[in-house]
Amino acid sequence: MKSSAPREFTGRHMALVMVAFFGTIISVNLTMAYFASSTWSGLVVPNSYVASQTFDADTLKREQELSRGWNAQTAYEGGRFRMRLIDAERLPVTGAKVTVTIGHPVNANFDRTLTLQSTGEGGYVGETALTSGRWEARLIVEKPGLSPWHRAVRFSVR
Repeated sequence: MKSSAPREFTGRHMALVMVAFFGTIISVNLTMAYFASSTWSGLVVPNSYVASQTFDADTLKREQELSRGWNAQTAYEGGRFRMRLIDAERLPVTGAKVTVTIGHPVNANFDRTLTLQSTGEGGYVGETALTSGRWEARLIVEKPGLSPWHRAVRFSVR
């Protein structure tokens, strides 16, 4: 029987271990950075300086929208996005043009805009196919004689 001496751990081995370790970390970071930058720009508005110039006016508009007391009940099921809009007296809001932009919170490539059709009694519906996951619907309701009403709603599709 031949006995062999234990192999020595040399500086070359340590260098290979370090290159493999840091190479793995760097390649994972580059992959994640690529996916992050290709799915969402990170921008909420195209130019934050310009948006900041109208912040006070935008805040006043939002307060006026809230003072209406409107409430939107939304649901997505079977490829249909449904919304029921009621006012402060719990009466249906009818005769409005409803536009909804449905998007994935972290992937702008999935965004789509729908014009919902009235179904009567404050109900509105539009058809679109969504994959499972978290989604955000940005509603814009335009009713003659009133400023547009905006609301953002997050929902899950299973």
